[in-house]
Amino acid sequence: MEKPIWNATVANLTLMALGSSAPEILLSVIGTLKDLEAEPPELGPSTIVGSAAFNLLVISGVSIMAVGDEPKKVNDVGVFAVTSIASLFAYIWLFLTLTEISEDEISPLEAWLTLVYFVILIVLAYVADKLNEYIQSKKKTQEDQDRQNQETEIKIKKNRLRQIAKEKGDNIVIEIAQNISNSDT
Repeated sequence: MEKPIWNATVANLTLMALGSSAPEILLSVIGTLKDLEAEPPELGPSTIVGSAAFNLLVISGVSIMAVGDEPKKVNDVGVFAVTSIASLFAYIWLFLTLTEISEDEISPLEAWLTLVYFVILIVLAYVADKLNEYIQSKKKTQEDQDRQNQETEIKIKKNRLRQIAKEKGDNIVIEIAQNISNSDT
């Protein structure tokens, strides 16, 4: 029996994001650590933002187009909504911190708030994922009950036809019961 030990939504938002952005992050850190007193180069942060925008817009678009012309369905609308809103908020937050709040620099408070917003994103996405999982399990349970009720109805009808066939001894009723039995299996 296999049981996942890591939630897929949390893994996508943390490990996958870190893995795909690791080169840009390292470039930015190395560029900043080279000379702490100098003004940091723009290449690092620009590549991080550009890579995130490319992943969000281009890769998503190409992936959707690549699977054909049939309509696409989002399996977990809650997680999709949380991550979409968080993505928009991230770009707005970046704009505000670099232009409006403290021009051309990031204060420690802004850095900590950014980290807190990321943790909030992870928690909200996890909650949305678990809520969707709960709703899907309830939906499946209802479908299973409906299927079981339908099977019980069919068994009752088959038994009634068999009983009529035994009582009447009529070959036509026996044939009908057999045809129904064969078509249900």
